[in-house]
Amino acid sequence: MSEDEKKDEITDKPPVVSWEEFLQEHPPGNSVIVSGATTRKEFTFECPPTIELLVPTLKLYCPEKTCETDTFFISIGEKTPTAPLQEGKMTKVFLTYKCRNCLNYTKTFALFITVKENDLCEAYKFGEYPPFGPHTPARVMSLIGKDRDIFLKGRRAESQGLGIGAFAYYRRVVENQKEKLIDEIIKVANKQLGTRKDMLDKLEAAKRETQFSKAVEQIKNAIPEPLLIKGHNPLTLLHTALSRGIHAKTDKECLKVATDIRVILVEMAERIGLVLKDNAELNASLTRLLKGGTQKKTKS
Repeated sequence: MSEDEKKDEITDKPPVVSWEEFLQEHPPGNSVIVSGATTRKEFTFECPPTIELLVPTLKLYCPEKTCETDTFFISIGEKTPTAPLQEGKMTKVFLTYKCRNCLNYTKTFALFITVKENDLCEAYKFGEYPPFGPHTPARVMSLIGKDRDIFLKGRRAESQGLGIGAFAYYRRVVENQKEKLIDEIIKVANKQLGTRKDMLDKLEAAKRETQFSKAVEQIKNAIPEPLLIKGHNPLTLLHTALSRGIHAKTDKECLKVATDIRVILVEMAERIGLVLKDNAELNASLTRLLKGGTQKKTKS
């Protein structure tokens, strides 16, 4: 075998990932070579040699109100496959995990496991419930409103490397929620001291505009400063990404654009939420302080 052929053989070998990484980070629909998934028990007088599946502690996001963060999950119920693991034979496996913090939220994986040589396994995830997908901040869910399910479909498509699908879902969300996005910007503008009336009028007019491109053009200079992302209008950034189109791009190129759209939406939602929350807390504090002062004056 020539040196070039040896290099090609090495390059063609699939990468090996850890069992924990596969369960936590890989979406359904792909076959992966994993390490650390099994242990072998040698023959004793009590039992013959066996191959056992390991159930490591995982770190996953728990959406329960008592958690709302990444927590440790532990396996519950059966810790063995539906049939004994055998080398070279595909075995169906169901694993259910529970959040160790709240002891309420669960995650179930449906897998095919084939034990290979050198204690490696070929793992195929054919299902996961709740569905696979990185955590999306609650503020984003609030911002996109009724298009929550469409956004989550885009998020899952993005996490699975489906660029064209992710782009199409995100574009639909932005175009559908144009009025809601501008309405949230108006709320922030109304909270900002010194916001000029002509700027508010531009925002209101843009909200009524049916075409997203025209609405963005009308308010390119009317965005409250706290919402600017590195000095840029977030709606202009979104429009720029959406204007690139998908017809002349590869799936990989579309994936990058889809990711850009999602990142800007998340950042915009976080900034809006932060400004409105700060004002809500400030207003509550002022109300309590002023109310206390009024009561003291009345008593005197």
